[in-house]
Amino acid sequence: MATEGNLQAPTRHPIAWQTAEFYDQAACETELERIFDICHGCRRCVSLCGSFPTLFDLVDATADGEVHGVDKKDYWKVVDQCFMCDLCYMTKCPYTPPHEWNLDFPHTMLRAKAIKFKNGEVGAAEKFLASTDTHGQFAGIPIVVQTVNALNKTKIVRKVMDSVLGVHPNAWMPELATSRFRWSAEHQGRATVVTDGERTPGKVAIFSTCYINYNEPGIGHDLIKLLEHNDIPYTLVEKEQCCGMPKLELGDLESVAKSKEANIPVLAKYAKDGYAIVTPVPSCTLMFKQELPLMFPDCADTQLVKKAMFDPFEYFIARNKDGLLKTDFKQALGKVSYHIPCHGRVQNIGKKTEEMFKLIKQTVDVTLNTVERCSGHAGTFGVKTPYHLQAMKIGKPVFKAMGKDEPNYISSDCALAGHHIAQGMAEAGLPTSQLQHPLSLMRIAYGIE
Repeated sequence: MATEGNLQAPTRHPIAWQTAEFYDQAACETELERIFDICHGCRRCVSLCGSFPTLFDLVDATADGEVHGVDKKDYWKVVDQCFMCDLCYMTKCPYTPPHEWNLDFPHTMLRAKAIKFKNGEVGAAEKFLASTDTHGQFAGIPIVVQTVNALNKTKIVRKVMDSVLGVHPNAWMPELATSRFRWSAEHQGRATVVTDGERTPGKVAIFSTCYINYNEPGIGHDLIKLLEHNDIPYTLVEKEQCCGMPKLELGDLESVAKSKEANIPVLAKYAKDGYAIVTPVPSCTLMFKQELPLMFPDCADTQLVKKAMFDPFEYFIARNKDGLLKTDFKQALGKVSYHIPCHGRVQNIGKKTEEMFKLIKQTVDVTLNTVERCSGHAGTFGVKTPYHLQAMKIGKPVFKAMGKDEPNYISSDCALAGHHIAQGMAEAGLPTSQLQHPLSLMRIAYGIE
């Protein structure tokens, strides 16, 4: 007999993406109907994203108010609304495995997206938006960067981007960096003495990520300054490609596999050499901690990288517990509104960035306001023309909460979410606050220029 709700922590099954059955559309639609029926009877996740209201509206519009009355062609409307935040699985659903109903909504959506991609139903524009290494290649090229950044702010170019790429004219877009992080950063740190802790390796390999490398290298430089201040030897990984998360969200699993083949052999060398591997973007960290290990459960190197992978504040807080983090904070931060991004929450590491702010507060003035809710940006979802206004609507409670008490700083571990929140606050007429990444705020608190 089924029990009501799951009394155990959720577990994940490997993703059988290399089997023929995975791409069987009829079998997938049968599974969609099964889980939609369970979700319809529960409805706990209605506030998370557009998938669930879309599903429930479809069900409620049928003659008898049941899932079997929904046209299977409309199932794909639910799939299109899922941006793979994973919150339903990790924070809401009472029927995840090991519960016998075995409900994994996000990975069923992933299966459907993979079928859609394999059927040729994903357009060139969406593929281009997910190709971060492609449009990132313009970063760091003199004149080209300035020209592209200037043009992207003009109404006429934004109209063209809307019609050609499906990017909403009002959506915030990241600028290309004048100098890439991997070009401008020292590839080796000054510190040479490795001091391992009980919880932490004493040396760090930095996987910079596409966004830090091409768009906001300053965040990466701040990470380096924090490591240097704490006498932690670091190195930039020898070479890297996109982690594959944008392709995963599109259902392009073959491209995810290609990224894995490029990155895992490189990162595995650092894991075997005793490095902590740190990635300053939560989605990239999650990719190596969860999605790739589930796609490649039998790959020993992928599992090794998973164990070596750290969120930056997961590493720094563990370092503090090892008694190896300096707490000589000098500069007050004042009022800080901090947003915990979805892909940070679902790593199951706790609120490590919040812990760091509280640690800083023990030495200097910090008044912290933590907001734990989806901002609505969700990677490329929030900039796409069909979804931008919806993304802003999802984020409204966050924008309001972040503006509480007129903070000196607003901050999110996800830089994209941070800019989305800043845009939402501005459009809502809330007082302007300075946007800074948590790594940058930790640097400021140390008094490091």
